[in-house]
Amino acid sequence: MVTQQHPWSRYVAIGDSFTEGIGDPDPNVPGGHRGWADRVAEVLGQGVEDFAYANLAVRGRLIQEIIDEQLEPALALHPDLITISAGGNDVIRPGTDPDEIAGRFQYAIERLSRDRATIVIFTGVDVGFSPVFRGIRGKVAIYNENLRTIAAKYDCIVADLWALTTIQDQRMWAPDRLHLNSLGHHTVARMVLAALNVENSLEPLKPEPLPLSTWRQARSEDLAWAREYLVPWVLRRVRHQSSGDFVTAKRPDAGPYSRGD
Repeated sequence: MVTQQHPWSRYVAIGDSFTEGIGDPDPNVPGGHRGWADRVAEVLGQGVEDFAYANLAVRGRLIQEIIDEQLEPALALHPDLITISAGGNDVIRPGTDPDEIAGRFQYAIERLSRDRATIVIFTGVDVGFSPVFRGIRGKVAIYNENLRTIAAKYDCIVADLWALTTIQDQRMWAPDRLHLNSLGHHTVARMVLAALNVENSLEPLKPEPLPLSTWRQARSEDLAWAREYLVPWVLRRVRHQSSGDFVTAKRPDAGPYSRGD
């Protein structure tokens, strides 16, 4: 008989593409992407007959959009566990202020604290390893320090992506270099479960990481990446478009988790 090892029975995940699971394709789940939150829900639901999970995250969402579109629906589901990752899409945009973004994040946490659910927040990844994003490393660090202050004020659990050095490896990332791949999402799920102090059977480095590329392969991949992902991303910014336009939450209602539901 499986014994319940945690106190939660209703888990709601909110955020952007990171929480939606982009980069981790799986045709057997709603929305076609699995991700770390689905993995966490699957573990939390083991041996808990009435466990329910909803995922309201939508790719491309800025923090104010998450506040406007996801907070009230999340609260209406009466969760006792909430994960929120927000502000990353704001931070990477040129000219944005990490302190101002953090002010919006604090408002979100204040609202989500209404019913005394356990809240897990995420720091940003240390992007120093990434040639594309290392220029905003200081900006991410400032945002993270704000998030830690907010977490202390509202007694949130911090899932520390900045300290998760194992994901500072391109083999953990999808071809677009913006989203984690299956291995990366699996690694984050293990970290979140550890932050929640929930025992689990998820093994490190499963699925297997991709092999290292040669220098010549890497340069060729750089050019292909720029054509396929960077240019379209820049054009969307210029046109004020989002990859999440016309996309809705993949799990808007709280219910039992299964790969085929």
